[in-house]
Amino acid sequence: MTNKIEKCYIGVDVSKNTLDFFISASRSHLQFANTASDFKKIIRKINTFGDVLVVMEATGGYEKSFAQALAKANLQVAVINPRQVRDYAKSLGILAKTDRIDAKVISKFAQMIKPKPNVVYNENQNNLAELNARRRQLVDMITAEKNRLDKVGKETKKSIKKILGALEKELKDVSSKIANLVAEDAEYQRKDVLLQTIKGVGQVTSNGLIADLPELGTLTAKQITALVGIAPLNRDSGKMRGKRTIWGGRANVRNALYMATLIATRYNPRIKSFYQRLCASGKAKKTALIACMHKLLIIMNAMIKYDQPWRFES
Repeated sequence: MTNKIEKCYIGVDVSKNTLDFFISASRSHLQFANTASDFKKIIRKINTFGDVLVVMEATGGYEKSFAQALAKANLQVAVINPRQVRDYAKSLGILAKTDRIDAKVISKFAQMIKPKPNVVYNENQNNLAELNARRRQLVDMITAEKNRLDKVGKETKKSIKKILGALEKELKDVSSKIANLVAEDAEYQRKDVLLQTIKGVGQVTSNGLIADLPELGTLTAKQITALVGIAPLNRDSGKMRGKRTIWGGRANVRNALYMATLIATRYNPRIKSFYQRLCASGKAKKTALIACMHKLLIIMNAMIKYDQPWRFES
């Protein structure tokens, strides 16, 4: 009779400089530097535990390099919502918060919930996502500088215009790099061509969806809308009855989808008629617009999945 090998759940508390580990198999704590040189040591150590799931919280980007290094080494990795872990800790009465405690809580949470691995190594996808994030930053900086123009004197205006020139040049360069990455990858190109058959979806929106929503076309309608954060959720509690709300998900994707939907409600016949029907039935304009975002995303997902262009213009 053979003994069943138990899965090892490794909780990792990620900070800018350090990675704190709690390993369920040995009930031990370890600490490494959050650097590429230490990633190799970590991978060697993890491989000694057999069947492993490494779980860490999304920390605003500090976890990305480490998660990708593990995925590249063919290890199972799950990046989870920190709010879920914090709520779980409170349910256990764990109110203290240190790196060691957090790592242990993440490991216990993983053992209980058993999250699915959700990190896949893809160098092109990483580069595309980083460039798209940089593009958003540049757009925000340009907007901020333009907003200052009418509030300053002559000399300051010269300074602002000088900075604007540099930012706009950099934006053009980054946008060109994004377009080149999409053009050089057959799958990205396929998605781009399909998405741009939709009235309301241009190159910027299409490239943004390809960069920030690689799951598009691989999930069910419910899964993709929940992932983006536009799935209507019940809130039937107390006096709150019949209300549906959206929350969580990927804000960057929602922002891109919002602008595409706003244009589609004016120029895309199917989305426009759907929006008008909802408004005519008494729905608030904001609610109707979110419903259109939901519908448009589901159609996009089906288009990519079945390799079909937009066919709903009449």
